Amino acid sequence: MMRSLFAGVSGLQNHQTRMDVLGNNIANINTTGFKRNRVNFQDILYQQLQGAARPTEEIGGVNPKEVGLGMTVAAIDTVHTQGSLQSTGIGSDLAIQGNGFFVLDNAGQQLFTRAGAFSIDSAGKLVNPANGMRVQGWMAQELEGFSVIDNSATVTDLTIPVGGKDPAKATTNVLFACNLDRRIPAIPEGASARQILEGTWNTQIEIYDSFGEKHILQVQFQRTQEGADNYGPNAWNAMVTVNPDSEVATNARVWFGGEDPAGDEGAVAFTVNFNNSGTLISATDSQGNASGDAGQVQMNVAFDVPGADPDENGDPTRQQFMLDLGQVGGYTRALTQFAETSTSKMVEQDGRTMGYLENYKIDASGVITGVFSNGSDRAIGQVALATFANQGGLEKAGDTTFRQSNNSGLARIGAARNEGRGVIISGALEMSNVDMADQFTDMIVTQRGFQANSRTIQTADQLLQELLTLKR
Repeated sequence: MMRSLFAGVSGLQNHQTRMDVLGNNIANINTTGFKRNRVNFQDILYQQLQGAARPTEEIGGVNPKEVGLGMTVAAIDTVHTQGSLQSTGIGSDLAIQGNGFFVLDNAGQQLFTRAGAFSIDSAGKLVNPANGMRVQGWMAQELEGFSVIDNSATVTDLTIPVGGKDPAKATTNVLFACNLDRRIPAIPEGASARQILEGTWNTQIEIYDSFGEKHILQVQFQRTQEGADNYGPNAWNAMVTVNPDSEVATNARVWFGGEDPAGDEGAVAFTVNFNNSGTLISATDSQGNASGDAGQVQMNVAFDVPGADPDENGDPTRQQFMLDLGQVGGYTRALTQFAETSTSKMVEQDGRTMGYLENYKIDASGVITGVFSNGSDRAIGQVALATFANQGGLEKAGDTTFRQSNNSGLARIGAARNEGRGVIISGALEMSNVDMADQFTDMIVTQRGFQANSRTIQTADQLLQELLTLKR
């Protein structure tokens, strides 16, 4: 009977532990990123009254006789099932759909969380505003004019400098992908074979110098008549000028390879040739230098930068960029000649004026893209995610965070959508994965288990009381 008393006590104690866990789950039913716990029981020691005996030729085998001594908590597991996502509309709120944890820095200690209610502090750091822990990831680096993120490097604090400057960038490449109308207008009576046909087509685009100041690049196309200047019927002359309406000459020049022909007054023109399919064949500058018969047709253009300090020789500072006419034989991003109205469609350049960071957005891979007032978008950084070989082995550290343990394995930190990591969703939060109906059902079962164990103790006590009354 004493064994039944202590078995009942173990049942009371451990059902109380289960009730504590259920109470914590229900308390956190609306906690962002919370992962519920569950309690598993197991029996413990047994007192053997009689051992097992194997069968013989005369009699069969005998099973052991054992009396259990109660139960204990086998495990308190963290259940890492996906919680529902709730849209918030706040760009710094992040949720993970799938595996992974956000990486936080807590004064040098690395912690992990699914709660993505982040914001930017006064220093521009992306943090959890409830406790100041800093979100970890990789900052972009400038490499040859491009923002590059090395997500194989060690993670660091993420800084989003809202209001920070985006420096001006001089134009280095201009793409002309317009169409020149193939249709030939009527030739006036008596016109010579070398006469340039009536009508031209002007294309203009804004380009920028190193100060971020705008300039107008104008390329004026004019078709040559068949036989003129030894060119066929599908040839066009082009003249390049920068700031055509300016009172101060910018001395624009265009050429293939070699040195800048700054002093050559004739180096402002080039000729383009098309085939009968309307695609580009080649281009030739005024010095007779021609492009190749394959690949991109790119010409050098240079002009004087007004207001810039002269160079070491006292000459005006020149800015140089590439005039890209597209690929030989290309259609979509190349100069063409079809029987359609001449257009300036898809003319692009890569320069910009100075701008300020006005906003940012975070994509499914965690890349933070800055939106600047000068119209440019560029990567600022990338949010890191961590996965573990055994995420159930993580220890809860409070503040809806986890810490690495001996049984979780090392944190495998990398970019979202790679190596089994989930997708980051901006403007949403992951809710608790606590199911109210499931918890209430467990609470009823736990209460009944506690009640049954209390009855065991009461019954054992009554039996002991009967023993005490035998002598009366």
